[in-house]
Amino acid sequence: MKAVVKTKRTKGMEFVEVPTPKMGPGDVIIKVRIASICGTDVHIYDWTRWAQHRFTPPRIIGHEFVGNVLKMGEEVTRVKVGDRVSAESHLTCGYCYQCANGYSEVCRNFKLLGVDHDGTFAEFLVLPEHVLWKNDEKIPDEWATIQEPFGNAVDTVLAEDISAKTVLILGAGPIGLFAAGIARACGASLIIISDPNNYRLAIGKKMGAHIVINPRKQDVTQIALEATKNNGVDVVLEFSGNNQALNQGLKVITPGGRISILGIYERRVNIDLNKEVIFKKIRIYGITGRKVFSTWYKTSRFLSSELVDPSPIITHQFSLKDYEKGMKLMKDGKCGKVILTV
Repeated sequence: MKAVVKTKRTKGMEFVEVPTPKMGPGDVIIKVRIASICGTDVHIYDWTRWAQHRFTPPRIIGHEFVGNVLKMGEEVTRVKVGDRVSAESHLTCGYCYQCANGYSEVCRNFKLLGVDHDGTFAEFLVLPEHVLWKNDEKIPDEWATIQEPFGNAVDTVLAEDISAKTVLILGAGPIGLFAAGIARACGASLIIISDPNNYRLAIGKKMGAHIVINPRKQDVTQIALEATKNNGVDVVLEFSGNNQALNQGLKVITPGGRISILGIYERRVNIDLNKEVIFKKIRIYGITGRKVFSTWYKTSRFLSSELVDPSPIITHQFSLKDYEKGMKLMKDGKCGKVILTV
């Protein structure tokens, strides 16, 4: 089969022919229909500091997809041939302390699809049955493939109630843009997005943002405080992984507010814990992955009901062999979500 493989510990990837994967008794073989590019895939492509410490070639990359069950192992009972599926990208053990206590998203022994287990940028994919998600027939393939990152946004936004709250979103990458649509659907009274990319800020307006800010040209703190009558925002959603943005967010949270952090930082961050967290009684949520599978149910309902329409965010589509075009757009920031047909 054809696949996109990170073959060497250097920048770049290769579109090559590899053996079709074999399955075990509890596995299924899936014919991939559409995969989508994540920021993690770009880190692996660019061989960033994070990738060098986390990823070991050779490996087929990718963890977002929609496809059909092609063949099943003899112990598989929950899906059948032809089912249209996506999957939780955290391949969990099911028996560690975290899994046993309902926190499988932070399983001690998890393997990450496309990092520790061959991924979705391929014609065929083998996965254990327990991570599969059967897709609602109302959700088109182009939306089904983005459920995994959409779930990140769901958990970041809904770590607490957001109805009638004022919200600042830091970072207008695809997940930040999903978050804007989710916050709007859940009744946030004011949504502000800050990002230096005007292309993505324009998408943010389409997704329901009331105010968009380019921090290279405008004062985030001043605008957010003016928009909230100097009270500050109730909620900050941090997707940027930028230390300066994090500090701006903490500065404009109203005392007693909360911040949810999904952004990944290349370096250690510096924040004034006394002034911006402790004496303001801020609640901080670290977000990783999705709650398995409760977040998937929420994601499916947001999309199948069209409470959130992600179409403005899905800006480009290429064939799998043209994956480098998508990688370039992602690095240049001239896109929303890029999907790849297989």
